[in-house]
Amino acid sequence: MSSTSRRPAPPPLEANDQMVAIVISAGWAVALITLLAVQPPASDRWWIWTCVTGLGLGLFGMVYVPYLKRSRARAARRRASAAGAADSEPGSSPVIK
Repeated sequence: MSSTSRRPAPPPLEANDQMVAIVISAGWAVALITLLAVQPPASDRWWIWTCVTGLGLGLFGMVYVPYLKRSRARAARRRASAAGAADSEPGSSPVIK
């Protein structure tokens, strides 16, 4: 199959990133509660700290993801307004894509 007869790549799938962080955090919380109930031997207590770390990073993700999305949206608006301003300047040549 030649490369010229390929179909274009589909657009990327969008996910609810905050929901993903919530579900993963809930999984770490369940694992932590389970380990605290079972009380593993002293040599395996590092699993508890692994769950605490995972839960902490998940909570951080729940807070950070909306900030990141707002920041990306602001940057996209700035790029779009800058491109619109460049297109409307007199004497500017059209951009060929």
